[in-house]
Amino acid sequence: MSIEDARKRREAPLDTPSNLGSNATKDISAALTALLADVFALYIKTKNFHWHISGPHFRDYHLLLDEQAAQIFAMTDEIAERGRKIGGTTIRSIGHIARVKHIEDNDADFVTPEDMLAELKENNLALTQRMRQTHNVCDEHGDIATASLIESWIDEAERRTWFLFEATRRV
Repeated sequence: MSIEDARKRREAPLDTPSNLGSNATKDISAALTALLADVFALYIKTKNFHWHISGPHFRDYHLLLDEQAAQIFAMTDEIAERGRKIGGTTIRSIGHIARVKHIEDNDADFVTPEDMLAELKENNLALTQRMRQTHNVCDEHGDIATASLIESWIDEAERRTWFLFEATRRV
């Protein structure tokens, strides 16, 4: 391979084959990119609260949030790779995440454990809604593979929401 051939290959656009069609690829990969940004934002917030939790239930909450963060992080590669498999692109930087995410940061110096869990519960509910919207985009374009992945992620988010809700209930 010549230097000129190598340069041309390096500058060639990503052209992953897909039979979904260009509109489907564009719509689904855009929805997956926004979803991925929210998943990264929720992961960082969950780890933030995991690192800064305090109080009498420290150990239980610390372990719960670590478990949830690991589950959330596990989604990131699947989401990004799914976007690439269908011929789209995905997140490229922290700045890109910041531009498209919907989940708000929490940079407060101190947050009570109850407020942490309540905020994460609401964020997981919002993520579930975003996943349902992305599922609808997939349904519109007949992308059953992405829709199937999303269904599992919705179930996981609903479980996280349930655990966070139960951990803060006052009976």
